[in-house]
Amino acid sequence: MNQFRVFTRWRPLASSDGPQTEIKWKCEEHANARMSMSLVPSGPNSRPWKSEAAFTQVFEASDNNQSVFDAVVAPTLPEVLKGHCSNFFAYGHSGSGKSHTIMGYDFNNPHEFGMCLAAAHHLFGKLEALNEGNSEAALQLGIGLRMYELRNKTAFDLLNGRCNCHIREGYDGQTHIRGETEVLENGKVRVRPIIIKACWSFDDLRRELLAGLVLRATGTSTVHDQSSRTHAVVELEIVTRALLDTRNAVIERQSELVPVAKRATDIYLEENLKDYQIDQARIDVAEAQKAEFEASVKEAEDHVEKIMRSSRHRCLGGMLVFVDLAGSEYYHDKATPSVPRPKQSAQEQQEGRQINTDLLSLKEVIRAKARKQAGIPFRSSPLTMVLRGHFMGSSTVNSHSTMILTVSPSSEQFAATMNTLKYGNLIGLAGSDKKAAR
Repeated sequence: MNQFRVFTRWRPLASSDGPQTEIKWKCEEHANARMSMSLVPSGPNSRPWKSEAAFTQVFEASDNNQSVFDAVVAPTLPEVLKGHCSNFFAYGHSGSGKSHTIMGYDFNNPHEFGMCLAAAHHLFGKLEALNEGNSEAALQLGIGLRMYELRNKTAFDLLNGRCNCHIREGYDGQTHIRGETEVLENGKVRVRPIIIKACWSFDDLRRELLAGLVLRATGTSTVHDQSSRTHAVVELEIVTRALLDTRNAVIERQSELVPVAKRATDIYLEENLKDYQIDQARIDVAEAQKAEFEASVKEAEDHVEKIMRSSRHRCLGGMLVFVDLAGSEYYHDKATPSVPRPKQSAQEQQEGRQINTDLLSLKEVIRAKARKQAGIPFRSSPLTMVLRGHFMGSSTVNSHSTMILTVSPSSEQFAATMNTLKYGNLIGLAGSDKKAAR
């Protein structure tokens, strides 16, 4: 099951907006408990617009981060504590408040924590209670933190010096984010996945999160001088040392398999390229050794599953995923070509094409899931590829997804704000499984 909700958050008018008038807007609640929004034109190049009943809630400029967390994230935490996954996306043009909402800027005031830090603070309170009376260190519950950003078609591990990572689809059909290949002793080849930092206290997690944020790439855009030119992803997973150790064992077994599998392939090719009789016995010996190492990997993978199934806590593996999407000022609405747009530099145009592809792909994935299509276009962009597992969950794990539209009240940003709301309108309709075929 996958539920999708859409919220809208208006930010206050900032001093950097200049002497601009504010956009006039209003919302209306409908019988289905969803809300529609309408914009009043603010200039000769703008025109009125009204959404359908697609939004779950609208936050005004006076609502702080605590209010947003209480309405958006807090209701999903009981599901996370049952081992389920919840995804949160912040979508909007640069400078509209996405990073403020997801990450926050005040890391010492709980009322102004971004959603990811506030969620971690709440979860640690719950995990401390669950850990009481459990003296076995390997089974103590904590939070595993992964933090990376996507730029163009590459991932960067923000908890490992922003190292370059590769996005690959594995033999299991799952998408994996892998670091550089390491050649070890005895021909072992290890491809490390993106790092998980195990945090056993809230202060540990806050420290790691801040260290990662320092490495996040920003750039100058036509809208914002510290624009996020990447999609930043923060994953919080409930883990134990035992679970992390068994996952590391899988990586080690895989590294042992690589040279053995390569040797088996080389021997097979050598024998089949011969002009004389093939030494089938040599091939069989190599294949048998390969099968032995494959069985060892399977055994390690089964041990991971056993740890998950045998845990006395349902919350193990529960996950929160927060995605601070890159600025959407490049999202072009072909239906309104007359809406003025900022002039873009050549670099912005290049980055914008990939950002646009990612954001459109995300919309199509959500709509395809709402239509219950057999084929969902996860492969259409790197962003949707890495989010595939979070969207799909598993046969036993549900996934709940939420999008927060962040919008500016500045009349100068009328077109960008309208485009953000149009995007959210489509997402909201798809998420409610109504008019999703539009």
